[in-house]
Amino acid sequence: MKLKLHSKLLFLAILGTLLLASGCTTSQSGQVYSQGQAQRSLSVYYGTIIELRDVTIEGSNSGAGTVIGGVAGGVAGSTIGSGSGSTLAAVAGALVGAAAGSVIEKQSGTKPALEFTIELDNGRLMAVVQEQDGHYRVGDRVRLLQGGDGIWRVRQ
Repeated sequence: MKLKLHSKLLFLAILGTLLLASGCTTSQSGQVYSQGQAQRSLSVYYGTIIELRDVTIEGSNSGAGTVIGGVAGGVAGSTIGSGSGSTLAAVAGALVGAAAGSVIEKQSGTKPALEFTIELDNGRLMAVVQEQDGHYRVGDRVRLLQGGDGIWRVRQ
């Protein structure tokens, strides 16, 4: 009985860690900067939006969700039955948990985004994809910021 309670607590702790980790995604917004990007010079360009498309930024699949889900599923499955039935349930739980953890990790990082096609004032055409973080329309004048890391941002 004590082992089953311990297994359930471990399962809940792992599940909580998975949920917390799934929220730790990198922003690809034009308004959010990492600590490493702060206090760095940016090149500034001006232009006009000539086309906008709704796109999706796919979530990451680092494998952490698969591992955590597999462990959590295995622990949960091991609490079912006894003997070889418990072992089979643990294996099945690990497989189902791994699959679910992978899906949760990927879906939690998926974000709606915009693909901007912008004609710069010098005539050059640029395409930039970033999270939807403002209200943009074709014809809007925008600033494009380019960092030394190669990241471009569109700002109103």
